[in-house]
This record gives sequence, structure tokens and C-alpha cells, in this order.
Amino acid sequence: MMALYKIKKSNIDNKGLVASKDIKKGTKIIAYKGKLISKKESEKNPKFDNSKRIYLFEINKRYDLDGDFNFNTARLINHSCNPNCEVVGKGLKLWIESIKDIKKGEELSYDYGFSFDEDFRDYPCKCNSKNCCGYIVKQASRWRIKKSLRVNR
Repeated sequence: MMALYKIKKSNIDNKGLVASKDIKKGTKIIAYKGKLISKKESEKNPKFDNSKRIYLFEINKRYDLDGDFNFNTARLINHSCNPNCEVVGKGLKLWIESIKDIKKGEELSYDYGFSFDEDFRDYPCKCNSKNCCGYIVKQASRWRIKKSLRVNR
């Protein structure tokens, strides 16, 4: 069976995954794989310094998933404020699933779901979608970006 994606230069950031054929809404495209680590480890390990590229997925209040491995091709999917995928599943059984029909050649993306906090400026968004707020913040909190930027003028 042909893979639903291929690795290409991204229009968003560095490398990304693009659809290698048309993908229907609701299709599980690729598993997000990695190693389960404690929050304590992800907080103290310099590998997870936010000034570097990191592939860390929050599982729950106690654990994260370190996805920084070559076998985890899903790590290459970039954030978008207008995503065509989402992460579904629980624990170590995470999948990237299409939330709309995706045309062959379209870049795969999902909302990384970063919380709004005082460090939001450390995570600029490069998706260039019409509704991009300029920062990688989950959709439900993007209104706070506009409010915060107005207040700080």
C-alpha cells in the first residue's frame, strides 16, 4: 500500500509532510511515535530547551512523549492556524487524522495546541493562513493574542 504522505520542503517551516494522494476527511494518516518520559525529565533535560527544535508531545500531567526519533516521521508535520489534521488517540496510541478532505500535494498540518502564557512570543507561527495570529497558540486562546498585543502597544 502506498503511503499517504511524503517528506518535502515545507512552505511553513523546514521540512514537512505532503499528501501523496487525495485523502478523505476522517482518515488516519500516520502514527505519532516516541518514548514516554516523565515531566521531570522533559523539564530538566537540555535536549528540550525551547530555543531548539523539539518534538515533545504532552500526554498528561505526569508524562510527555519524546518524538525526536527518525522512526517518528509524524514529527515533521508543522503547526497551522488553519490545520487539515488533528491528533487523535490516547497515551502512546496517537494518530494524525484528517479533519477535512486533503488534495494531493497539500501540506499536512495540525494545531499544536500550545497554551497561552507570557512566553507566547517565543513561538512565532509561519503558517501564513488568513486567520494566523502570528504565534503558535491553540485555537481557543488566539483571541488573547490580539487582546494582549493591543494592550501592550
